[in-house]
Amino acid sequence: MRIKAVLAALILALIPATATAAANPYERGPVPTAASVEASRGTFAVTSAAVARQSNFGGGTVYTPTSGLTFGAVAVSPGFTATQSSVAHFGPRLASYGFVVITINTLSGFDDPDSRGRQLLAALDYVVRTNPRVDASRLAVMGHSMGGGGALRAAATRPALQASIPMAGWHTTKSWPTVAVPTMVLGGQNDPTAPNSQHSTPFYNSMTAAPDKAFLELRGGDHSAPRSDNVTVRKYTLSWLKRFVDDDLRYDQFLCPAPVANTLISAYRDTCPHA
Repeated sequence: MRIKAVLAALILALIPATATAAANPYERGPVPTAASVEASRGTFAVTSAAVARQSNFGGGTVYTPTSGLTFGAVAVSPGFTATQSSVAHFGPRLASYGFVVITINTLSGFDDPDSRGRQLLAALDYVVRTNPRVDASRLAVMGHSMGGGGALRAAATRPALQASIPMAGWHTTKSWPTVAVPTMVLGGQNDPTAPNSQHSTPFYNSMTAAPDKAFLELRGGDHSAPRSDNVTVRKYTLSWLKRFVDDDLRYDQFLCPAPVANTLISAYRDTCPHA
């Protein structure tokens, strides 16, 4: 019996680290690298389907990885007067890394942030109901400008969400102590529309109930920079979603320790180490 125990211990010691990582049933895609998290596409092929206007959100486009697996889902809202075209690049990119993504149009371009929050949740409910590839327990929201304010409101409304990413978020409410969803706040250093001192910074500081949170300020960025398709936005939005929607600890290395200010990032704050 002792020999068997010793042999078992030796076998366990020889199992590679990748085998233990595979124990996470939500892990999708290969081991990430510094290059892969900044790439324009991941490894999954993607299909897209238009969604007609609904009674509770303005329709949009659903992007789905072509795999028999199930995936977390992400809904993305545009900002004031904008359409889904302003955030469309998030759809195929995030889907190619293993998420079902719906980029939405709002019922009106003039919808306020709280309405956008309700529409983000309605869009998530839609893909849960209509897309068999969606894991209903792993849902997240993103949004730009008033859509970012909507992402905050959605997180406050539905604490079961796994992640929220407001990008250059705009909202008249500055304090969000009830948000209990892991939230990454993105802002532009030179945003004249939603200055960080009036929006992103107080949002971040007030989220005392969030188990994990981060604030990333893009150096020299204007109001559109946080929703742009650039390597910094690619890296950190993907890593946040992977870490908290997929519980994929392989992506923690890109979030913790928090990056220091550099030519791309003027400020970064985080609750590292993550829970």
